[in-house]
Amino acid sequence: MMDSALQSLVDALALERLEKNLFRGAVTDTHVKRVYGGKVLGEAIKAAQSTVDNDRAVHSIHCYFLREADSNNPVIYEVDRSRDGNSFSARRVTAIQYGRPIFTMEASFHAEEAGIEFQHPMPEVPPPEDVEPLSFSNLDLTRAPPNVQRFVNISAPFEIRPIDPYAQPPEPGHAPLRRIWVRTVERLPDDFNLHRAILAYLSDYGLITTLLMPHGIQINDPRLMMASLDHAMWFHRAFRMDEWLLYVCEGLTSAHARGVARGGFYRRDGALAVSVAQEGLVRLVER
Repeated sequence: MMDSALQSLVDALALERLEKNLFRGAVTDTHVKRVYGGKVLGEAIKAAQSTVDNDRAVHSIHCYFLREADSNNPVIYEVDRSRDGNSFSARRVTAIQYGRPIFTMEASFHAEEAGIEFQHPMPEVPPPEDVEPLSFSNLDLTRAPPNVQRFVNISAPFEIRPIDPYAQPPEPGHAPLRRIWVRTVERLPDDFNLHRAILAYLSDYGLITTLLMPHGIQINDPRLMMASLDHAMWFHRAFRMDEWLLYVCEGLTSAHARGVARGGFYRRDGALAVSVAQEGLVRLVER
């Protein structure tokens, strides 16, 4: 039997097909009103992939978070089959709730083929066996907004081993860099669309919070408002979410209550599997 937290994540990303291009997401995590952005992202990728031939895997997505999604009601995903070419397919997904779009995504799919290869080397880091697992035991979340409090729940299906400060804030002036080893707590089925959806789910977790690190601000600061605005991903090479991946997150800039961060998932053999970029709201509100 699969670990209960991991099974809950798999169930949360399940979709019901209503019509050829129409899907309904599962209702989960109802104790927090706002749906976690990574869940919408993972479901949208699964919806789009369901309309593409099996030999074509997603290689890039570009999306916008338009409105807050209500966790007490399902999200509907409408897929537009924009194009099917000889080797590429394009899809546009609109996530809808209460008759209004809450999220849009452009996705491209590519039939696997050989080509030249290059990447910058993976950063030199200690192996996961030499890194302590993530612990929230010293972080007081009682005054934090509910979406911050559920940080613990989102991490539950994963084994996370942070090399840089994660749950506890660094000293002001720390570089906006966070490197973590991550994998699911148990083995997953050989459904690689599920692996991609779960990685997309995780990619929204803690990426733009790197922008807090130079200021020594904690995620449980009651003045803090953070939300994803847009998100882009590029899938380069095969990977498994139940095998160790190094997620390297780097904050690039913040200004005018917005910030941009980028990230990369590396396999343990050093291969860059996925690249990520995100802009988010980073606002401090005096209460």
